[in-house]
Amino acid sequence: MVAQIQTKARKENGKPSAFLRTLLRKQPMMRRVLLSLTPILVFSVYSFGWRVLSVLALVTAAGVTAEYFFEKTRKGKPSESVLVTCFLFTLILPATVPYWIAVVGIVFAVVFGKQIFGGYARNVFNPAILGRVFVFITFPAAMTNRWTEPFTGFPGGFAKWVPGITDGVSSSTPLAAVGGGGHLPGHLQLLLGNVSGSMGEISTILIVLAGIYLIIRKTASWKIITTVLIGVLGMETIFYLSGISRFPDPLYAILSGGVLFGAVFMATDPITAPSTEQGKVIFGLLTGIIAVLIREFSLFPEGMMFAILIMNSFVPLLDIVIKSWKTNTAKRRVAA
Repeated sequence: MVAQIQTKARKENGKPSAFLRTLLRKQPMMRRVLLSLTPILVFSVYSFGWRVLSVLALVTAAGVTAEYFFEKTRKGKPSESVLVTCFLFTLILPATVPYWIAVVGIVFAVVFGKQIFGGYARNVFNPAILGRVFVFITFPAAMTNRWTEPFTGFPGGFAKWVPGITDGVSSSTPLAAVGGGGHLPGHLQLLLGNVSGSMGEISTILIVLAGIYLIIRKTASWKIITTVLIGVLGMETIFYLSGISRFPDPLYAILSGGVLFGAVFMATDPITAPSTEQGKVIFGLLTGIIAVLIREFSLFPEGMMFAILIMNSFVPLLDIVIKSWKTNTAKRRVAA
């Protein structure tokens, strides 16, 4: 799998001369992901102010620098995939995250989520999620108690730096409200993104449109996206009918939190997701189911990031088992 991805990456890099003239290795697939994230980033600025871009700039500088020094030891260059990691990591942070925490998180993501495995196409875990989980567990107060209400109306955050911190302390995300019995926003609010949350995870409609674009451009696996959502919807339906679900209805569970963002951008990472078609289905279903179990029965309201990391660790085994099953099946057919 690694060899196939690296071969594809070399083909995408274009002419050697063009490669040497740029700081980053060119990867058209990663540029398509960045393009799909651009409307979400713009909406994040509208919702939370221009501080969003300052966090992204700092995170990108730190992430690219960290990868540059590691790749330099291998006589290589950073790939454009590090930009995707920086964008994704930024968009799953709260708007008021301290700058130093954002820097620590992205450096951890690049170094321990990617470079210690050997660099691009060798990492086991999704780097952006790994960095997010690290800062979430290490700095829980800054990551869970500083949510802000988004700006509304025109020009919204385009004329502001960041929502007031005082208001942010008393606000909460839909998931926190579900767990704490607070006021729940309606389905329309969740669709329009007029709720507290991470910078890029509240843009429900834009995330769906990005998913459609990535599927059409064959950049993201529709099987992984749909099976993740089926796993979440199916498990929440069972809990809802049993009377033990914390959500008003199964659809609410999908629209709130990072389910859609995780399904579209994180679970579909071609490096950390299965390469076999059957593996993608199993991976997606189990990711959705595990996310619901963590949401419903643990202290962590957002289970998607933990679920993806857990399933990332089983991807090599999934591919080995399925490939072995296919080989044995073919041998039995030949023998018959």
